[in-house]
Parts: sequence; structure tokens; C-alpha cells
Amino acid sequence: MVRIDFAPWSINPPNSLPRATEILTIIEDSLEVGFFTSDLDSHLISKILFVFPIGLIHFQRNVGHANVVAIAALSSQNPGVITIANSIFGSKPDISTDILAKTFQVDKSIVEQIQSKF
Repeated sequence: MVRIDFAPWSINPPNSLPRATEILTIIEDSLEVGFFTSDLDSHLISKILFVFPIGLIHFQRNVGHANVVAIAALSSQNPGVITIANSIFGSKPDISTDILAKTFQVDKSIVEQIQSKF
């Protein structure tokens, strides 16, 4: 189990846990919590308890002016966190700018600018 303190307007960026299910409960205040599925529908839910199955990409964001406290429990001591932006734009060797530009439907210069931040 882990306590997570979210400062105002902070985020836990989109990530997945390839070796663990996560259960997250909000203790103080509230978070915006979202996840991505293959059906391409947006999933933003207002609750205090969330379960993320193994491999599901998810994120949290504090959208308020107060600190938020949450508790997470994982089904593994070694969940293997994969941060999506890091794995796409910070991979070594780099993923070709051609591939990323076509994937995200942007110019190569935009991809290069994003990659430079990783």
C-alpha cells in the first residue's frame, strides 16, 4: 500500500501496470480519474474508489486548490510501472519521427520537439 499526496493541479500521468491490479481510494478531497479502453470512449468517473485491472492505462489529476490524499494498493510488490509518454517519446533507440508523426497526425518537427523533452 502507498499513500499518494497530490498537490493542487498536480497529475499522475497516463501509465499502466503490466504486473499488478491497482485499487485507489480517495481519502481527502477529490481527483479527476480517467482510463483508456479499446472502445475509444472517454471514461471520467466521480467516485472515491477505483480499480484498474492489469495493463489498463489510467491517470489522476487534482483539479482543485487543496491537497488530495489517496491510498493505493497493488496486487504485486513489483507492478512494473510504464509511463506512457516516456515509453513513446523517450525510448532508446528513438521511435522513428515518421512513425510518431503519422500516428499522432502532426508534423515531424512537433515530434522532435516533444522527444527533446525526454
